[in-house]
Amino acid sequence: MKSISSKLACLPLMAGAWVGFAAHAVQDLPGGPAVRQLNLAPPATRIAQEQHFLHWMMLLICTAIFVAVFSVMFYSIWKHRRSKGAKAANFHESVTVEVVWTIVPFVIVIVMALPATKVLVAQKDTTNADLTIKTTGYQWKWGYDYLTGEGEGLAFISTLDSSHRAMSDSGDVRNAPDNYLLQVDNPLVVPVDKKIRIITTANDVIHSFMVPAFGIKQDALPGFVRDTWFRAEKIGDYYGQCAELCGKEHAYMPIHVKVLSAEDYSAWVAEQRKKAAAKLDDPGKVWTLDEILKRGEKVYAANCASCHQANGKGAGPIKSLDGSAIVIEADHTRQLQIVLKGAANGAMPSWQQLSDTDIAAVVSYTKNSWSNKTGQLVQPAEVVAQRGK
Repeated sequence: MKSISSKLACLPLMAGAWVGFAAHAVQDLPGGPAVRQLNLAPPATRIAQEQHFLHWMMLLICTAIFVAVFSVMFYSIWKHRRSKGAKAANFHESVTVEVVWTIVPFVIVIVMALPATKVLVAQKDTTNADLTIKTTGYQWKWGYDYLTGEGEGLAFISTLDSSHRAMSDSGDVRNAPDNYLLQVDNPLVVPVDKKIRIITTANDVIHSFMVPAFGIKQDALPGFVRDTWFRAEKIGDYYGQCAELCGKEHAYMPIHVKVLSAEDYSAWVAEQRKKAAAKLDDPGKVWTLDEILKRGEKVYAANCASCHQANGKGAGPIKSLDGSAIVIEADHTRQLQIVLKGAANGAMPSWQQLSDTDIAAVVSYTKNSWSNKTGQLVQPAEVVAQRGK
């Protein structure tokens, strides 16, 4: 009895704790999910607006049919019940009834199909895009490559913000922001009122690129290319997620699209080009171990730690780097090839989009971190030599 009473006494404290945990999530996230959201996300594109119209039109038509059919049915049951002496009619066919229940459903189907077909065709029309971006799904992050239009040539990886990942791992989300598990290090940036074509593919398993406010959802399939498009009509931040169960960290694969004015977008492109130029290190430069390890630590935290963990231990199918025979061996070829081309089983994506110096830095970092005190140094020239193999 004492044990039971002590547990009951704890219930108010537990309830208070739950209230404290839930208190942070009382605000809607503009461009993202809302508290107690029952309807579709507020539309930010014309296609999304049309989807809203179709949603409500279909719902109202179906509701009207439901009410009409069941009203007639229940009225007939009540009005013509045996206790009132009703006699069943004896007839085999009625031309009028046959014509009516053929024409009426046909008209209803046409009324529903015409606007739906119009929207479906518009969703698939990716021609005359102002900007084309290839979106590649990885376990568990997104890669963005600007193929055509202003910003052509830019490319980066978008990963869940490390502070959000740390909050999730700890289980303490009392101070979590409204965009919890939706904030990324590199959002997808696009200009307002421009047609953006999104080409989707995947490096490992099936992913799905979905942004509800834009009314887009397109699967990303390994070895295949699909496309969709949107034209954002409002400046702001919009959020989505991978909508295909793609592995144990599926929940850590958010999408953040930042829509800027034309002037701000041009300024962003100029800034990104400067950053890209700054990263173009001379691959012939010879680095010292201390210099390259500092850089490698940053590259590892931004691109590798989400899977291999900060301690290099990995998890599940993700192999440990700490004590790995491939990592500590003196011949750097195998490790460099895995980083450049990915693992044969698809568990690790290719990282050839990183610069030669960044790859050399992160490989050197893994060879000299945790218990891997090898003292080995990988120079960018080695990466250059391995790219062609």
